[in-house]
Amino acid sequence: MSQFTRCSTSKYKFGAHISTAGGVSNSVSNAFNIGCNAFAMFLKSPRRWVSPAYSQEEIDKFKAKCKELGYDPITDVLPHGQYFINLANPDPEKAQKSYDSFLDDLQRCEQLGIGLYNFHPGSTLKGDHDEQLKQLAFYIDKAHSETKFVKIVLENMAGTGNLVGSNLTDLQKVIDMVKDKSRVGVCVDTCHTFAAGYDISTEDAFHKFWQEFDQIVGFKYLSAIHLNDSKAPLGANRDLHEKLGEGFLGLEVFKLIAHADFLQGIPIILETPQPQDEGYGKEIKLLEWLENFNEDADAKEFVSKSDELQALGATSRKEQAAKFDKKKTTTKRKAKGVDIVNQLGNKRAKKESN
Repeated sequence: MSQFTRCSTSKYKFGAHISTAGGVSNSVSNAFNIGCNAFAMFLKSPRRWVSPAYSQEEIDKFKAKCKELGYDPITDVLPHGQYFINLANPDPEKAQKSYDSFLDDLQRCEQLGIGLYNFHPGSTLKGDHDEQLKQLAFYIDKAHSETKFVKIVLENMAGTGNLVGSNLTDLQKVIDMVKDKSRVGVCVDTCHTFAAGYDISTEDAFHKFWQEFDQIVGFKYLSAIHLNDSKAPLGANRDLHEKLGEGFLGLEVFKLIAHADFLQGIPIILETPQPQDEGYGKEIKLLEWLENFNEDADAKEFVSKSDELQALGATSRKEQAAKFDKKKTTTKRKAKGVDIVNQLGNKRAKKESN
């Protein structure tokens, strides 16, 4: 693996979701080798409910590597929960199964000395949305009572309907119900945010979103960022990550992020579609260049880089835009059909009453 020098002068904890192949301790050196100032990983197989416990040797190796390579597990490591965990599931048996895996993740965090744990808050499915949010908060409280220090970080989501966290109010409601608010936070995913209908692609829109976030959720709960461009257009409700600058968000938002003082000190984690971790190393260097961007001296180079990246993603954006337009047309037709059926039903009811 090629090595990218870790930047000690950056004000930001730029990093990426790293492979743990061969053992969780390998994630530390893998992160270091691509220049991460923070990193994420899975604590166990994302495809299985149950995985073997860590050996004491592996735990000790993880801690030793963090110390050797200059990572603080409390602030610099953001594990990602399994995607199929759903604490908002109205089925009691399935919710309990999710909780068991969730708690196991948190206990693994504490074994490794990790202070943050990010997860998708799930879906309320056919249950009452507000009641299932209460259930989610209940399980977070329960997990807090069975662990000592790890902070549970809720990620915002891209979808609509029964998915929890596609709007900021969901996150605010859950946090309001959690008893120990010092151990709960939010991770904002840039792709999910845009796909859910919150525009952050321009400077004005970017600042407007963060004002709204502060008003509804509160900056004190902002614990991490997942950094992704979006293959799908604004409001498409599609969780389709894209490489930085190649999607519908474009490079401008990542320049804004690299100059946002309020994002200093928290993990900013890349989850872009990279075939190998070296791709993340290149994107981290891009972010560090954006951090040091000089509006007067570098303006032409920024435009050139932005155009280059947009050209790379042009075909994918065109395909996704066509799918989005087709879906909108289909939805309108269905809505029109329902409206016609309702009108006919009303006419029939009038006739029968006469």
